Formats: sequence, C-alpha cells, structure tokens
Amino acid sequence: MRYFICLSYRGSNYHGWQIQPNSNTIQAELNKALSIILEEKIQCMGCGRTDTGVHAKEFYAHFDCKKDPSADKNIIYKINGCLPPDIAVCKIYLVGPDSNARFDAISRSYRYQITQEKDVFNNDYAYYLYGTLDQKKMKKAANIILDHTDFSSFCKSKTQSNTNDCNIIDSFWEEKNGKLNFHITANRFLRGMVRTLVGTMIELGQGKLALNDFSDILLSKDRKRAGFSAPAQGLSLIHISYPESVLKKQ
Repeated sequence: MRYFICLSYRGSNYHGWQIQPNSNTIQAELNKALSIILEEKIQCMGCGRTDTGVHAKEFYAHFDCKKDPSADKNIIYKINGCLPPDIAVCKIYLVGPDSNARFDAISRSYRYQITQEKDVFNNDYAYYLYGTLDQKKMKKAANIILDHTDFSSFCKSKTQSNTNDCNIIDSFWEEKNGKLNFHITANRFLRGMVRTLVGTMIELGQGKLALNDFSDILLSKDRKRAGFSAPAQGLSLIHISYPESVLKKQ
C-alpha cells in the first residue's frame, strides 16, 4: 500500500533532502526511521529537492509498505522518536497506488526571509542584511516575475530538467514582524531559482541594478547576468498543493 507522509525540518545540519554519498540528508534520516518502526526497508520519494541548508515547514514524500501505519495510534510519536530533533513527522495519509508526491503536486510555495536587525535567535532562518533597500523597486520586480515563464537566467547551469519554463502563480514582497519576506508560488521551480531571484532583487534594492536591467536579465536566459544566490538559511518551503483526489486531508 502507498502512503504520503507530511513532515517539516530545519535544514541547517543537512545536505538537502536527497540522499548523497557521505552526506547527512533528510531523506536518509526518514528512510532509516521508517524502516526501523515499520520493520521493513522503506524508500521515500520526496515532493522535490531542497538544497543544503534550506528549511521546510511542509514537505511531502510517498512510500510503499506492507503494514498499515494507521493501525498503531502511536505511530507518529514512534517515528519522531527515531528522528533527529530537527526533523518532525506530523501526518501519514493512505493514498492511491499510483499517487506520487513529486509529480502529483499542483504547486509549491517558498518564503525567503531577510532581517536587517541582528537576531541571535533567528540566525538560521533569515538572511541578516545590513543597509537600506529600495523596497518599491523590489516589489515591482516581483510583479515583473509574474509576466515570465522562462527562468533560464536564474537556475544552475548543470541540471537534469528538460525545460526551464515555470508557471508563476504568485510573487510578492511583504514586511511582517520586522522582516522583509519574499513569497513565490509556482507549479515547479528550477534548481537554485528562488535564491538567485532573491539575490538579484536584493541587488536591485541596493541600487546596483535598474528595473529595466531586471527585465533584460529575465529575457537574456543567461545565468551570468543575474545576481548572487542568496544564502540558504533564509529560504523555506512553506506549502505543497495536491488535487483533492490525491490527498484528502482528514
């Protein structure tokens, strides 16, 4: 039987989601915990791949197993007991045999947090950036993103993707609780895309680029023209949407 598992994690101590040789990853830790508790070898497939140091408030993976996890009312507690303190499982759902956490996802939402005040309790969750930013220009740039689909200028050059097109559903900056947050939702994202978009908009806010430059960078399809990749700790995967037919939350 196939199950979806919903989890959250702090990515600071991990080399991203996906299993890598000689590296500590979220996927490896989850596979190990599930295999111990369910007493069979479990291999999870995630809804995407978060990079080293990136966090997730909501992340889904699917796995197959012979046992019914829901038969044990303490299953979540037991799985969490086998996981490190910076990874937490919150729900397991029974889904159809062909359901896929990655390919069935309708959209993914990310948030990037910038703080301009040093906060020792938030160092791992926001990018501390000193100096004045022109937020009006940054907000206009976020609106410009909505008019484009090809994000070749904002992805790492060596990827396995067949296309660099993404359908952007939402893109905006907001100030909240003393932080400047960038929110973006799309059907898919390219590797490094959000952090590079943020880094380029930061350079725009610092006066290093003009709005016309930002538009030209989008149209150029040239990563070398875009800005720096903003630090990983400010980025969090916030939400994954699925069709109701795939995931009926209870």
